[in-house]
Amino acid sequence: MRTPVSLRQQLAAPGMVIAPGAYDGIGARLIEQAGFSAVYMTGAGTSAARGFPDFGLLTMNEMVDNAAVMARSCNIPLIADADTGYGNELNVTRTVREYEARGVAAIHIEDQVSPKRCGHLDGKVVVSREEFVSKIRAAVEARKGREFIVIARTDARAMHDLDEAVWRANAALEAGADLAFVEATQTVEEAAAVPKRVKGPCLLNVVPGGRTPVYDLRQAEEMGYKLAILPGLMLKATLEAGDAALAELKRTRVAAASSTSVAQTFRRFGADEWDALRTRFAAGEPIGR
Repeated sequence: MRTPVSLRQQLAAPGMVIAPGAYDGIGARLIEQAGFSAVYMTGAGTSAARGFPDFGLLTMNEMVDNAAVMARSCNIPLIADADTGYGNELNVTRTVREYEARGVAAIHIEDQVSPKRCGHLDGKVVVSREEFVSKIRAAVEARKGREFIVIARTDARAMHDLDEAVWRANAALEAGADLAFVEATQTVEEAAAVPKRVKGPCLLNVVPGGRTPVYDLRQAEEMGYKLAILPGLMLKATLEAGDAALAELKRTRVAAASSTSVAQTFRRFGADEWDALRTRFAAGEPIGR
């Protein structure tokens, strides 16, 4: 495995970091093997994988446990959804510590009232400016190392307007956040205005079919965004491929042939490393010499 480049190093370099979204270790591995330098753990996908909509129904432990699986499954930085931080400043402090302890590179914390909703649905409600900034300050103070990145997400565009969302983004950056995440801008012009008006690096959430009509990542980079996440990429691909495979099986009652062997599939998940250990143990060789 190659030596990973930290997310902070990537963000300091020219250009925009692209982090496709996944919700399990399989997706994290596929994203790394496709050549991307970062992966995003989607809260919506994590919820869906447990049979729930993205309505803030999962606990911190469920989210952290999934992040731990994804972080250990790949050798690239993991950016994870941490919803509202799961409570007040004390809960946010624990949230940061739990994610950081599991090797997660970055989390984003939002200003929605709990239980939250998907950022591209109606009916969102946000907390006060003061509460949001206080939670971001708590998140920044809770991290143990400077490599851990705190992303401040505001959903205020939906409930108020772009001016309020920009104000909150700038206030969060002043409180120590590393990136600003203005969720669900509603036009191309609004999306382009955010990196110009926010006094720090910005994240764009790319959601085809969502509120923000920006799908070309080259355009997003030209606008000045430093990080783009694509939360639904692997979830959408899985649903569509799964529906097609199941429909074909029901229609034909024949299991489709595979282009790869079982052994080839397992090699994508580290089988060679584990086989080497098995061989050394079987031969009685000391490990680590």
